[in-house]
Amino acid sequence: MKILVSGGAGFIGSHLVDALLAEGHTVHILDNLSTGQPEFINAAAVFHQRDIGDPDLGALFAHERFDALVHLAAQIDVRKSVADPVADARTNILGTLNLLEQCVASGVGHVVFASTGGAIYGDTDHRPTPENADCRPVSPYGITKLTIEKYLHFYRVQHALKYTVLRFGNVYGPRQNPHGEAGVVAIFCRRMLDGQPAVINGDGLQSRDYVHVADVARALKLAVSRTGAAETCNVGTGVEHTVVDLFRVLRDELSPGLDEQHGPAAPGEQRTSCLDISRTRQVLGWQPAIPFADGLRDTARWFRERHAEGVIR
Repeated sequence: MKILVSGGAGFIGSHLVDALLAEGHTVHILDNLSTGQPEFINAAAVFHQRDIGDPDLGALFAHERFDALVHLAAQIDVRKSVADPVADARTNILGTLNLLEQCVASGVGHVVFASTGGAIYGDTDHRPTPENADCRPVSPYGITKLTIEKYLHFYRVQHALKYTVLRFGNVYGPRQNPHGEAGVVAIFCRRMLDGQPAVINGDGLQSRDYVHVADVARALKLAVSRTGAAETCNVGTGVEHTVVDLFRVLRDELSPGLDEQHGPAAPGEQRTSCLDISRTRQVLGWQPAIPFADGLRDTARWFRERHAEGVIR
């Protein structure tokens, strides 16, 4: 297959590109490098440094005639979305609609869309949370993801565009950006390696469903191989872990004896998130393979090596 991966120079996208190339697919990357990294671009892929909102993308789609689009490019920082909802919508809604229009015009057969399970359901007592639960996002980021899911339904009804939606838990692992607000694992790793405090927001008992990027890339790869039967699937582990749990595993690996420091709670932060993945097991034949502590230690070792090389500061 000839597959276009938007955001393919980024954290999740670069892992997916590697996996798709290993299976013999022809892979093109669409990335403006605003957060993606040139060093993550697989040399065997065809790279296009373009923005998803570029109105001239039609020529690329018409020339290449992609079989599938995996859409990962997005503004992913929840706090930035709260601070500037208009900018968030400009990228996550208008940019995505531009891609979908090009998919229809050029005959792309299948779109795999990276949505969110962490932000789309909101706080709920029904955990692990299944895909048919009420969606009550409390951030513009979560709202934009849900909006695109609705648009995908429209494009399927109106234009017969096939799609698969994957709602991710809290993805972590090697190559995650340690300098933004998103990605507590990467942020804690960098701060511990720099000898700085890794401050926990509030009591640290807020829980998340942490899923390793290698497991996420495998789920995406499986979704690409499907026919796009308008499925929506959670991609997580079905297990909750607190920020304190996470901090202690990373501390033991990177900075034994480091004090556990707590700061003010983040305003409006979601308290809990955990995803029911039984549907994903049935539809994709997928389940996570990397246990929480093992994945954190693997990630910590990667950051340690990069830090020693002077790459991450």
